[in-house]
Amino acid sequence: MILDTNALSAWADGDRSIEPVMRSAAEIVLPVIVLGEFGYGIRQSRYYQRYADWLAANLQSVEVAVIDREVAQAYGIVRLELKQAGKPIPINDAWIAALARHRRLPVISRDGHFDEVSGIERISW
Repeated sequence: MILDTNALSAWADGDRSIEPVMRSAAEIVLPVIVLGEFGYGIRQSRYYQRYADWLAANLQSVEVAVIDREVAQAYGIVRLELKQAGKPIPINDAWIAALARHRRLPVISRDGHFDEVSGIERISW
């Protein structure tokens, strides 16, 4: 499963409601985009060190996925489809959706706009 930033944050916060979803995942993939968003967010938190330590300890259990040529091509297609449908989504989420479509993995997110992207499944908690 592909983690969106709100799913990573819930996991880091110890939100018990996300645990069943995390346990059911055969693999957990963390897009480098999400890693950047999370890093930006925690740098503004008074609990920065706690989150940074948690992230360092838990990065070993996930695959950090980078943007390669195939994902970049999928991104262009996703953005164009959403534009033509009149349903754009935030740019970073378009990258996450492109990665999910390319890898054929669901996205764990509470953001309903992922439902606008054809060819991917969103799992909420």
